[in-house]
Amino acid sequence: MTDAQLAVIVLAAGQGTRMKSQRPKILHEIAGQPLIGHVLGTVHQLDPAHVLAVVRHEREAVSTMITGLSPDVIIVDQDDIPGTGRAVEVALDALPAGFDGDVVIVSGDVPLLDADTLAGLLAAHRADAASATLLSAILDDATGYGRVVRDASGALDRIVEQKDAAAHELAITEINSGTYVFGVQALRTQLALVGTDNAQNEKYITDVVGLLRTAGATISAVAVTEPWRVAGVNDRVQLGEAGLRLNQLIVQRHQRAGVTIQDPATTWIDSDVSIAPDVEILPGTQLKGATSIATGAKIGPDTTLVDCEVGENATIVRTDATLAVVGAGATVGPFAYLRPNTVLGVKGKIGTFVETKNSTIGDGSKVPHLSYIGDTTVGVESNVGAGTITANYDGVNKNKTVVGSHVRSGSHNVFVAPVTIGDGAYTGAGTVVRKDIPAGALGVNVAPQRNIEGWVEKNRAGTAAATAAAAANDSDE
Repeated sequence: MTDAQLAVIVLAAGQGTRMKSQRPKILHEIAGQPLIGHVLGTVHQLDPAHVLAVVRHEREAVSTMITGLSPDVIIVDQDDIPGTGRAVEVALDALPAGFDGDVVIVSGDVPLLDADTLAGLLAAHRADAASATLLSAILDDATGYGRVVRDASGALDRIVEQKDAAAHELAITEINSGTYVFGVQALRTQLALVGTDNAQNEKYITDVVGLLRTAGATISAVAVTEPWRVAGVNDRVQLGEAGLRLNQLIVQRHQRAGVTIQDPATTWIDSDVSIAPDVEILPGTQLKGATSIATGAKIGPDTTLVDCEVGENATIVRTDATLAVVGAGATVGPFAYLRPNTVLGVKGKIGTFVETKNSTIGDGSKVPHLSYIGDTTVGVESNVGAGTITANYDGVNKNKTVVGSHVRSGSHNVFVAPVTIGDGAYTGAGTVVRKDIPAGALGVNVAPQRNIEGWVEKNRAGTAAATAAAAANDSDE
């Protein structure tokens, strides 16, 4: 149920220069989603009435991504006045008139913050009837973070940024995570009093906490029990660390749901992947995008599936597949390459060193070895011989091959599209099929073999082959 008294502001205006990237920091991905996508997914679990995202750097790219992920988010542009305080101020101006509830503020580069932590922070804020409640953390190394300064009684006094902190304040290990809950009226009133008299010449949202303290308002800090939950991503090292941590959480979630993952350290699973119980994942496997895997399937080792659908009890070994459907009981690999729009039917087979693209291979049909099958439809219970190629491109257009049901094609065939092989047909080894083969017919290229005696000794004189041939011929005399 929507919480009519709750708004969320996502701070997404920063440049992120430490990423050393042309891409905005919050658009870098972990677990198949941009950082901002993880944050938006978390805040939506609170069911707020309003979600606002403040943007500035690479405004078009960032706003397009946010709108694509969450069309209901209100995009707010930060002006030339720098600082988190100003970002929140312009967001408040974009809230509907008459909103008089609580405002949660989160950063767009903190992807591991979960909904339970945010819900606990909001509950504590409301239980205390506080004007402000911030989420803090105790770190072994607090370098780079704003410090939470408490008074002699242990109550929250103020927040001091790293660059403005005195030596004794830098020794504090409790840090401000950058996540807050404010009563909207208290926030509006105090933000109007915040200036830019600091080392960064910025309007800090943290200054509101000190102003509320001075005004005698109720403020508090709630320490998170898992400090890594509030870790921000500022460079590629932290991006990798966050990705590793999130992957560990995803892997453990699937293990607890009944999935066997033999080697969690080498298994990578995106957040949107769906895996049924009793699936077995072998080492070196990557499951990406919206991949779904049904009960009893066995995936890996050394397999990458992107946006694939895998049926019950299917087996996929050492395979790279994208936008492919593998039917129940089917087998794929090893060393198969399934390109987009490959559909393998129930108990079908795509075997060793086979590449497929835009093709449907029917129930029980097999493409076992060393083949390329593109723009092709294969019926049921057919066998495509080793080394078969569907020549689907004539230099201008892609053309389609149709192979019927119960077909047996010989090794080293070339099907020159467009061509149709009828139900129950056979083809001979080495056949180049340029014309349709009727149902039940045998398609062969009749060309008698010619042996030209002495050709090597005459045309390749002085080579090792010529010497070997001469010696063999001499021994036969």
